[in-house]
Amino acid sequence: QVQLVESGGGLVQAGGSLTLSCTASGRFFSIDAMGWYRQAPEKQRELVASITKYGTTNYRESVIGRFTISRDNAKNTVSLQMNSLKPEDTADYYCNAVVRKYSSGYYNPTTYWGQGTQVTVSS
Repeated sequence: QVQLVESGGGLVQAGGSLTLSCTASGRFFSIDAMGWYRQAPEKQRELVASITKYGTTNYRESVIGRFTISRDNAKNTVSLQMNSLKPEDTADYYCNAVVRKYSSGYYNPTTYWGQGTQVTVSS
């Protein structure tokens, strides 16, 4: 089984910063994309940022210039540096990873999720 463990959420004032981290562990061959999603109360889960194993990044428009996603392939970790936080960034943040596991002659991709970490930005 593969586990994603997140850390780094909390309460911060508007304009402040937080860094989220996520580490993948378990039995797998490799990790393709890793990313962060968020879900605010009564809203759908949305992609915040993603990064491929080659370092190509993708951000939702509202966080460009404020958030930075990074990854350490050797440690199977992904981080999200969040600066200039706004109250509208308040949500539960979830780590996501597309993992390749060997099965029946193929390295099949499977998506895994972390348990979520809460980020609250006060105005």
